[in-house]
Amino acid sequence: MSTSDNTPCCGPGCCGNQSTDTPIAIDAAARDDAVRQQVRAGYAKIARSGSWSALNASVAAMPAPSQSIGCCGTSSSSKAGGGCCGSDTFTGEQLAAAIGYAQADLAAVPESANMGLSCGNPTAIAALKPGEIVLDLGSGGGFDCFIAGPKVGPTGRVIGIDMTPDMLSKARSNIALYTQQTGLGNVEFRLGEIESLPVADASVDVVISNCVLNLSPDKPRVWREIARVLKPGGRVAVSDLALLKPLPESVRADVEALVGCVAGAVLVDETRRQMVEAGLSEIVLTSKPQYVEAMTDWQDPLYQKIIASLPAGSKPSDFITSLDIAARRKD
Repeated sequence: MSTSDNTPCCGPGCCGNQSTDTPIAIDAAARDDAVRQQVRAGYAKIARSGSWSALNASVAAMPAPSQSIGCCGTSSSSKAGGGCCGSDTFTGEQLAAAIGYAQADLAAVPESANMGLSCGNPTAIAALKPGEIVLDLGSGGGFDCFIAGPKVGPTGRVIGIDMTPDMLSKARSNIALYTQQTGLGNVEFRLGEIESLPVADASVDVVISNCVLNLSPDKPRVWREIARVLKPGGRVAVSDLALLKPLPESVRADVEALVGCVAGAVLVDETRRQMVEAGLSEIVLTSKPQYVEAMTDWQDPLYQKIIASLPAGSKPSDFITSLDIAARRKD
């Protein structure tokens, strides 16, 4: 890219003697920030509406790929559809049951915390124990935090991190009902980005996350942050979307225009590599096809659009999976 492309006056390459690498780095940073802004705007809309289904639209109504659409977001002239860790064709309760949440676990969760944004059950992977400190990346309305709270009990602590102020407000407004139902005051929520966690080094026993890491434009940095905040021997328990094999280029281009959750996912082997480089060990990656199959069976608009773009005889679960991710920080 030329140093003059989209470069503001008095920016790099205009008024200084920076190297030719600087504009490229700045362009990458600006691109990453644009992704975060799109994600933030989309999830703010979900927080305000209360669920995917409240957005009342379909992917078929979305504008052409040439228009700007971000993850879970829309252009100014359209509404959002399903997909991206959620759907407008079924309820949050139906999705939770389909991907393995026990009814007993849901008992302490305020109803408005479940917006159907899950693609797995990280609290089941985590095997949480009383007294542990748990960190939830991309905590949304607090769904998994409120499930984790009773498991770690009054001597434990659960910290949710989310970069969307509307989600943070929603989560915090749910604390009073959670405390009323459980008698516990062990959950808190902080504003922050998962690439720069507002958490001290080596202070967390378990990091959980549910269908969020795929949204990050800088996944290696997220894994380094996870390793940084974990205590030596601390655990990772993440559910996320991943690719079993590369999507056809035409599908990737289309999905990127529609929703970042699938297009932002990386291959399973790439996830493992990033974790190893971050200093994590005992890595176990388990493909769970139930989520993608449920989205397909329930005629989710995004997945129907993906099907239409795949090679003949293919289905989304041939390419996309929900991935249970378990690991430890090295001692």
